[in-house]
Amino acid sequence: MVELPERPEAAAAGSPALPGQQPAMSRGAAAEASSGALQCEGEPVSLIEYPSAFPIKVMGLNAEGFESAVVAVARQFDPAFDIESVERRPSKAGKYLGLTVTVTATSREQLDELYRALSLHPLVKVVL
Repeated sequence: MVELPERPEAAAAGSPALPGQQPAMSRGAAAEASSGALQCEGEPVSLIEYPSAFPIKVMGLNAEGFESAVVAVARQFDPAFDIESVERRPSKAGKYLGLTVTVTATSREQLDELYRALSLHPLVKVVL
């Protein structure tokens, strides 16, 4: 059996790398890479320019009050939210309703809180 030498950066990551292979990422680096934020000299850089129109897809049961609840949450985070901009798509059988609400995103924190508020609402099943 041929033993391959470890590269110093691979040993630091905890797994050997084969020649021509990138070293394994640490969990923190992998999470940072998947967060959508780039690092520039220690400061996170957003891929979204603020303010901007930001569509959010929300799915739930096609029940009375679902759409108005989603609109109410959207208005908490974007007071100028226009209800006429809501796109509605019922499922084939009509049991579920998909909504696309487009809010004016002003910061990463605003979007994080909006996603959190929508996800915690009892009528909401999925937020994308």
